[in-house]
Amino acid sequence: MASNAASTTNIKHYSLVTLAYWGFTITDGALRMLVLLYFNKIGYTPLQIASLFLFYEIFGIVTNFLGGWIGSQFGLKITLYTGIGLQIFSLVMLSYLNPAWAQWLAVIYVMVAQAFSGIAKDLTKMSTKSAIRLVVPQDAHSALFKWVAVLTGSKNALKGVGFFVGSALLSLVGFVYSLWIMGAVLFLIMFTGLLLPKGMGKIKKKIKFSQLFSKSQEINILSAARFFLFGSRDVWFVVALPVFLRETLGWSFYQVGGFLACWVIGYGIIQSLAPTLIQRLGSGRPPQSKTIQFWTFTLTAVPCMIAIALQLNLPANMVIIGGLLIFGVVFAFNSAVHSYLVLAFTDDDKVALNVGFYYMANSGGRLAGTVLSGLVYQWLGLVGCLWTSALFVLAAALVSLKLPNPKPTQAIAWKAGDGD
Repeated sequence: MASNAASTTNIKHYSLVTLAYWGFTITDGALRMLVLLYFNKIGYTPLQIASLFLFYEIFGIVTNFLGGWIGSQFGLKITLYTGIGLQIFSLVMLSYLNPAWAQWLAVIYVMVAQAFSGIAKDLTKMSTKSAIRLVVPQDAHSALFKWVAVLTGSKNALKGVGFFVGSALLSLVGFVYSLWIMGAVLFLIMFTGLLLPKGMGKIKKKIKFSQLFSKSQEINILSAARFFLFGSRDVWFVVALPVFLRETLGWSFYQVGGFLACWVIGYGIIQSLAPTLIQRLGSGRPPQSKTIQFWTFTLTAVPCMIAIALQLNLPANMVIIGGLLIFGVVFAFNSAVHSYLVLAFTDDDKVALNVGFYYMANSGGRLAGTVLSGLVYQWLGLVGCLWTSALFVLAAALVSLKLPNPKPTQAIAWKAGDGD
């Protein structure tokens, strides 16, 4: 009876955390599409639009670094709902943007608002991923085994749904009312936090500032690999690909947005299936160090093949669509295994610190990829970005060679990770 009660409690807590993250994820995707569409409408170039998101990534690095410490000292409930509150503040702040302002003032204003949104996203993500480690039963035969994989993998699919939501709201009610509607929905979600236990993820002893840097070799290796992995995606996906689709292939902005939304949704679906697919392809055991090494080296070949195909003047539409589909599948496997391993190598009392440190590296890779995406595309075009992507993946693969296998005592239910 006690076991059943504990299981029911875990399910309730996990459902509340997932609801909060789902709501936040949809608004995060919708907000990105709102900003992209709105500023394109008033005459900003894709590169100018991309610059609006720099603070979003920069403050994500800082947030992940400090967020783990805050979560370990005050509890994950505090960081989770502080993140949602900051997203509401960011939405309201953007609603007061005045189109009559000078461009430089508008850019600074939006960058500051996006900084709050970046802090909100990474506080919420760090809190959710840490909370999963604490509330999901560790029994590999638990009925939650596959359910958890579906729920966590659906994050990216919901971000793609957010792209559609943002476009629809902008068309139906305009920029300002769209922001208010999303803020109101998040405000209602915040009240679910009253049902979560106090002190979730909080540790009793104080953590010194010097201890914020992970002392675990496994976490450090995974974090370094994560930096290069997500840099490899964003170096051609964030700026270069949308600009190429619009300027070179002649796609409309809505075609670009719709295609990227569908890609993100498909990516999320593949990620939710990653545990089952990888186990069937492998020995049936949870991922080992060789698992991530195999998938990372496999991913290295994908941007190389796309770049070579474009250099051979093969039909660009087919090359981009086919190449991006393959890249998405292999990248989803990589990301899912990464996010599993960071939890497998983490003790319960250090989960917030280690997950925060790990996602700090994730944000650093996104920032590097975003900046390089604009610079390399301007100098060398999409092909140059793809070769840079291949070098980043190769670096991630070489770093992962130093990764040991999780010890038997570290094994947890194999589930899909965030993938961002």
